[in-house]
Amino acid sequence: MNAIKFWFDNARTMTLPQSLLPAALAIVLAGTAGVGEFSWILALCAILGVMFAHLGLNLFDDYFDYIKKKTDYREELVHEGFRARIGKCTYLTSGQATLKQLLAASFIFSGVAVLLGTIIWLNRSNFVLYIVGITVILGIFYSAPPLRLSYRGFGELIIGVIFGPLNMIGAFYAACGAINTTIVLISIAVGLLVMNIIFIHSILDRIPDKKVGKKTMAILLNNTTTMLCVLFFIIFVPFALIAYGIIANYLSSIYWVVFLVFPLAISLFYSMVEFIRNPERKFSPKFWLGPMENWQEIEKTGLDWFMIRWYSARNLVSFFCFIIILINIVTLIV
Repeated sequence: MNAIKFWFDNARTMTLPQSLLPAALAIVLAGTAGVGEFSWILALCAILGVMFAHLGLNLFDDYFDYIKKKTDYREELVHEGFRARIGKCTYLTSGQATLKQLLAASFIFSGVAVLLGTIIWLNRSNFVLYIVGITVILGIFYSAPPLRLSYRGFGELIIGVIFGPLNMIGAFYAACGAINTTIVLISIAVGLLVMNIIFIHSILDRIPDKKVGKKTMAILLNNTTTMLCVLFFIIFVPFALIAYGIIANYLSSIYWVVFLVFPLAISLFYSMVEFIRNPERKFSPKFWLGPMENWQEIEKTGLDWFMIRWYSARNLVSFFCFIIILINIVTLIV
């Protein structure tokens, strides 16, 4: 049991909301869409498959990142005066696990996901294979050679595609065996908000990433004004898509409730503008920004400047999904 907990922790379970919430939302949408033939068993397989695939890809990312450049480079950069985020792959740098053990754990997590995907495929159609195949290719080559897409400025886009459209359309199809305009529209909106988490990460970490030769989207843009313009698009277009869906009658007017989280989007964008203008300015957690776990410990480590923005970005997509889930449940009951 200790070994299982060890690898679940190392696989960064704290990032699961960015995959499980969109998948759960897709399942709810499938259950209320009135298309295809809904299956709770296949829906559960989809949720579990998404979870194990996400954790497996996180571990593969650690493996290939460690091979590329031992991840203690961030600690070295801090000593040189850079405000780099610390902590990735500490289980490797501390000697708690070996690369061989990490690779084995990666295959085990991914193998469970493949098994669950196979169950869905056998009960649906080859469309499942296309979704899984594209996800595996993008997920592995996110950090694996020879492509190393996350090192070439494609990482943010890949994360958005995997956890948005591929994740949600795949889960929706697994649950009911069909797709519709609603799931496509909402999956794009959610994908952008998940992409937002990674893009903000790349803006905050652009100095250490540039120093080690990692070309994130922020580094490719190479201009803070352009970064903020792209960030504005990524944060606010999801709300525009919801408004379009309502006006075009793809979504019910009750979806205007989604705009309850609009202030969080504005706050997050403002905090990033301030980071560019004045990186040393402190922001404190507010209740309406959502949960920010272990905040006192985070402040002690000096990572509050990073984590308050990361938490806000995570909470934005979480609240966005939660509200749409509640909308559909209430609509179904009423």
